[in-house]
Amino acid sequence: MRLFDKRIISHFDYLLIIFVLPLILLSYHLISETNEQLAEKQIFYYTIAMFAFVVVFFLPIRRKIRIIPILYWLGIILLLAVEFWGITKLGAKRWIYIPFLGTTIQPSELIKPVFILMLGYLIQQKPPSVNGYNLKEFAYFSFYILLPFILIAKEPDLGTALVLLFVGYGILFLIGVNWKIWASIFLIIGISSPFIYTYLIKDYQKKRIVDFLSEKPSYHVQQSIIAIGSGGLTGKDSEEATQTQLKFLPIATSDFIFAYFVERYGFLGAIGLIVLYTLLIFHLLSMNFYFKEDYVVRAFASGLALLIFFNMSINILMVIGFAPVVGLPLPLFSYGGSSFINFIVTFAILENLLAFRYMNLYSYERKL
Repeated sequence: MRLFDKRIISHFDYLLIIFVLPLILLSYHLISETNEQLAEKQIFYYTIAMFAFVVVFFLPIRRKIRIIPILYWLGIILLLAVEFWGITKLGAKRWIYIPFLGTTIQPSELIKPVFILMLGYLIQQKPPSVNGYNLKEFAYFSFYILLPFILIAKEPDLGTALVLLFVGYGILFLIGVNWKIWASIFLIIGISSPFIYTYLIKDYQKKRIVDFLSEKPSYHVQQSIIAIGSGGLTGKDSEEATQTQLKFLPIATSDFIFAYFVERYGFLGAIGLIVLYTLLIFHLLSMNFYFKEDYVVRAFASGLALLIFFNMSINILMVIGFAPVVGLPLPLFSYGGSSFINFIVTFAILENLLAFRYMNLYSYERKL
């Protein structure tokens, strides 16, 4: 039977689990120290994520790969639906209410794994030449990258939109695009930056940039820097982590959880956490060398690595005052359900593509 095929076990990537588990355990430990109710909710999210992982892992993605464009366009339809029927919270229209379930969904989160899968599917259909993709092919892929970027940025959710943009073009960079195209893009961006800032960026986004460039950081960032500095080399006991325990540090279990982590475990803990993320990212990127002919795996693994890298980098730079404050969580670490479950589902898709890759070989042998 397919579920008990030994090739599934032999092709499963156990290193991914080894890198991800410490992040989850550390996150739960910090959340439970701060708020037991949030910790109980996080357990609930973990349970849903585990169930979703198992379900997605056994989906016939390889055999039904042609439905990926359908899923992509369904995601685009959901993003369009936000414009007409979306719910506004804190000045942003990002959610759609589901009446029968009494809850909301955020299409910009749901489309992330489908977006990366779509690029992998398109690249598999149009592999690059020796010199990389030419301008016509680059424009073809750009359409599928820019469409969700524009719809998400319009909500507005510029942080998520930019991450998707960087992930999309990062995948193309790793797969191969003619260097002249990249040189032209950087030149155009450099020349048009003043126009983009003046006419395309909203007032509240400009304020974030001004706050970031000002000599004095915002209150949230000030408290975050104090928490990080007070951690010292090795950190403090939970009772002595006053920035978090006395509620000076805002959103300590979510957006600013890195600051809380450093307050508890110090500079050495921060280095250890960053090293763990780095190992995970490099492991994902290494799949470009092991699966040179499997562009779906290469694109998806690279996309997941870039997704983790950009979310991690922006979040950490944000809490230490080196980037504007945006609502990007620390991957697999910040409290919350939607982002965590989404990342676990993305890992499940990658494990599926890896564990069932023998099916491609089987199909090739049958053709012979």
